[in-house]
Amino acid sequence: MKLEGLTVLDLSLFLPGPAVSQMMSDHGARIIKIENPAAPEPTRSSDFFPWVQGESTVMFRATQRGKESLALNLKSDEGRDVLLKLVAEADVFIESFRPGVMERLGIDYQVVSKINPKIIYCSLSAFGQDGPWKDRPAHDTAAVAASGVLSVSRSPSDESGPAIVGVAMSDILSSHLAFGGIMMALYRRESTALGDYIDISMFESVLNASPNIVGPVFAGGQAPDRLQERTHGGNAMLNIYELKDGNHLALAGGERKFVSELFSGLGRPDFIDVVTGPAGAGHLEAITFLREQFLQKTRAEWEKWFDGRDIGWMPVLDLAEAWDTDQVWEREMRIKDEEGNDHIGIPIKFAEEPGKVRFDLPKVGEHSSTILRDLGFSNTEIRVLSDSGVIKVGGD
Repeated sequence: MKLEGLTVLDLSLFLPGPAVSQMMSDHGARIIKIENPAAPEPTRSSDFFPWVQGESTVMFRATQRGKESLALNLKSDEGRDVLLKLVAEADVFIESFRPGVMERLGIDYQVVSKINPKIIYCSLSAFGQDGPWKDRPAHDTAAVAASGVLSVSRSPSDESGPAIVGVAMSDILSSHLAFGGIMMALYRRESTALGDYIDISMFESVLNASPNIVGPVFAGGQAPDRLQERTHGGNAMLNIYELKDGNHLALAGGERKFVSELFSGLGRPDFIDVVTGPAGAGHLEAITFLREQFLQKTRAEWEKWFDGRDIGWMPVLDLAEAWDTDQVWEREMRIKDEEGNDHIGIPIKFAEEPGKVRFDLPKVGEHSSTILRDLGFSNTEIRVLSDSGVIKVGGD
């Protein structure tokens, strides 16, 4: 696999950092997850994530499979020394604490890079390592709220307040940026023999994903009027419509060929020119017409009507439907292990050396003894560290 031979130390929690190392694990990297013996990975707990399948929460299985667990108290001098021994042999270091925490623990980039100048050190945080917001506590929704995206995340058919985005948007976007940054730094290291420091902000990852919505801000100095904008409900062909049976469908393509196919098929070719024009008031009559039309048939009837027509559209599926489609199963985005537990598949599909899901899930400290032995610790030394609470061993 593409990343075989790489060793990653992952000190992160919840979703952004673990998602990065999960992608790397699926493509062959060795991931050593560093956990606090007294407060391990929160996604293990059904108190936080109540949906459990088999012996694990679904969330933990989706983000921690194929990793090794070293339960290590980093607030102790002995625990810090163990980590720094691992640093000397690692390729990548991932952390997601608030700015300043790593420095207080004595394991910030300045310290780590002196031990291993080739290491790639990636910090993920809500707002980045500097700036006036750097110390603000925040998870995903706060980062998305600060980006302005929540202000335009609402139904195009009513004026209700902002709605929570259905996925952990800033968590996932920042994890993908971090993954890309790590890959770039590893590529550059091949020619320089030097590592690098990567500062990833969840907030900035959402800003970076906003080129299609910042036109009014950059060109007009104002927030968008949602119903005048093509992606917020002001375009008839980029919109959501209710159906007779209470289901919904989404139109998702405003090219003229799609517009012509739809409105000619519905007997209103007079709308073609206006709907291929700018979003906003000119689309209102067409949107009203489509709302009335789509309420005349059920989803099944509309699926039959759209079949064979060259129009960008899809029914709005609920999550259970979406994850049970032939497309998902055939592309192996949902796979099962030998016990029948579900896993999210690998979205990066190489023709050569494809990734491989490793189904094993680490218990807390399951690999502590093995990792320390590989570092040269004796069984007696490991037992002393365990008895003193520096490490937890055995996966109990």
